[in-house]
Amino acid sequence: MPDLLIEIGTEEIPAGYIEPALADMGRALSEFFEKGRVSAGTPQLMGTPRRLVVHIPDVDKRQKDAVETYHGPNVKVAYDAEGNPTIAAIGFAKGKGVDITDLTTETTAKGEVICAQVEKKGESTVHILNEYLPQWMADITFPKKMRWASHKLPFARPVHWISALFDGKKLKFEFEGIKAGNTSQGHRFLKPQKFKFDSLKTYLRECKKHKVMVDPAERRESIKDQIKVIAKQVKGKVREDADLLDTVTHLVEYPVAVRGAFDKAYLELPKELLVITMKHHQKYFPLWKGDKLLPYFITISNMKAKGQDIPRGNQRVLKARLEDARFFYDEDRKRRLEDFVDELKGVVFQKDLGTSHEKLMRIVSLASTFAQKVCPEAKETAKRAALLSKADLVTQMVFEFPELQGIMGGYYAGYSGESAEVAQAIKEHYQPAFAGDTVPSTQAGAVVAVADKLDTIVGCIGVGLIPSGSEDPYALRRHALGIIQILIHYDYGIELWWLIDQGIQTLGDKARISQDEIRRHCKDLFAQRFKTMLSAEGFEYDVIDAVLETEIISLKDTKEKASALADLKKRDYFEDLATAFKRVARIIEGDVPNEVNQELLTEQAELALFRKFAGIKSTVERHTQAGEYSSALAKIAVIKSEVDDFFDHVMVNVEDPVIKANRMALLKSIADLFSPLADFSKIVLKKTEKK
Repeated sequence: MPDLLIEIGTEEIPAGYIEPALADMGRALSEFFEKGRVSAGTPQLMGTPRRLVVHIPDVDKRQKDAVETYHGPNVKVAYDAEGNPTIAAIGFAKGKGVDITDLTTETTAKGEVICAQVEKKGESTVHILNEYLPQWMADITFPKKMRWASHKLPFARPVHWISALFDGKKLKFEFEGIKAGNTSQGHRFLKPQKFKFDSLKTYLRECKKHKVMVDPAERRESIKDQIKVIAKQVKGKVREDADLLDTVTHLVEYPVAVRGAFDKAYLELPKELLVITMKHHQKYFPLWKGDKLLPYFITISNMKAKGQDIPRGNQRVLKARLEDARFFYDEDRKRRLEDFVDELKGVVFQKDLGTSHEKLMRIVSLASTFAQKVCPEAKETAKRAALLSKADLVTQMVFEFPELQGIMGGYYAGYSGESAEVAQAIKEHYQPAFAGDTVPSTQAGAVVAVADKLDTIVGCIGVGLIPSGSEDPYALRRHALGIIQILIHYDYGIELWWLIDQGIQTLGDKARISQDEIRRHCKDLFAQRFKTMLSAEGFEYDVIDAVLETEIISLKDTKEKASALADLKKRDYFEDLATAFKRVARIIEGDVPNEVNQELLTEQAELALFRKFAGIKSTVERHTQAGEYSSALAKIAVIKSEVDDFFDHVMVNVEDPVIKANRMALLKSIADLFSPLADFSKIVLKKTEKK
């Protein structure tokens, strides 16, 4: 079958733009073919900084024919009393190109109407592609677009050529005056000549000849293999770094790994500084031997190295950066870390929330309160670490390398004579900073991290900076998830709502909305993040909703409830049990007595239910209070048959109000056993529930 091959040749596109753009291109073409009644295979996506390529196999040559039904006026309007067509029907038939006798009727929400069925012949795929592709190119998504020369339509970078083949033949369309053809260009430096192709096979062959490795997966594997070989030459290893590997993969068309070196004297600098300088600023791969950083790096060149020009050039650039870093490091260490704290008074954190120094004082207050609650033995360490936690923001090093905030504070704290515990807490207090990041390794670090993130959340919400949709400029969602991870990891048995209230009290008169509003938005934010986390860990949404409706004593406690309920849900009898518990909760209404009057229990089924309840009550409550939720749920499950018998043989809503209230009290007593564990009304059942 025919295939479609499109290549868009451009100036160098930023590395981060390429994969999202390719995915968007493939998705849009697939949707176009599907809506256009054209069968097509799965898109193959390829690309380099200078070209975006989509290949789609097994494409039909023509659209499938279709019959479309059009609704016209109501039958009463379309025909007169004798059944003759009116002007309305005649006009409708003429407009749709059908004979009046071919009209049919159909019953719709608007009543019975006349219909016209119009056969639509499929057009050639070539024709519809030529019409669609210019708009398809204009709609490709990029973070930023630019216009060039006199062109009106923007693109990521200037477009130099377009190659487009269908069934081996050139398509005939143009984009901003650039006509589609079957000619591409080779590597800009190694083999820049133009080349022609008439199929995917010849395209890939010519790309290879012209020093273009067009498949990102092939480039990625080539880079991995090359750096592994080069690292072994100096008895080192490159640590796995998917983000860096993806970036350099999309920076080159013909990857060549080159090893460079730097003066061993720079190893006296903090290794995090060296790594960030190499990775984030230069896109180099650092080399390691165990936990020790080696004085080497690997860069990925876009062309073959001739002599030592490429290594030397990269070494000169790195040396200049490291010299700057060493200067900043030496200058910063001429002062104690504590000396920088007052300078935070001149740094605005957020216009409504004040300076970074004001934020720092709030963090100290929150850290002290929080530590007293969860780890009083670490309180003084946490307070000292909190006081110094933001001091490095005004150092020369962090001003130049903002990625090192916290890390440099930890180093400077140690150099200033602070305890190792304080230094470690400062170093880690931004953790977890991203998905998959670890929590602080010490109690003091965890306390400061929670205090910092909580102040940002409560403060921003308090002045109206509430996350909405994709907008979250202060990363409040990430901060909320970080707090959740810390509370669960350290099993801090505190109510999240208590923690939020501490943040609100500390914020004081900075707030621009009411405390109730702040509390509501904070709870929504944490609930949303907690749901997201539990969902990512494999919990079903109804299980999550069921446990979040219970009293949240601690997040770890709630997660354990979810685990227990998820395990129970796997049992064969679960759906029948959940149905029974739903019926119990659903029927309770009005003011219900707190105690059951045994003397009013006359029916055999209600007596049996009460005895079973009385027999398991203390055991279920003991397991629940001890956090043994699996045992509590397993024990309460034994009451299921008695509940079913009760509903089968006992009428609850009887005329006697005293009897009715007593039976309600019995059901409420049972509901009170399972309600602290889960809200069974949130559980989605596959079977039909009993009414």
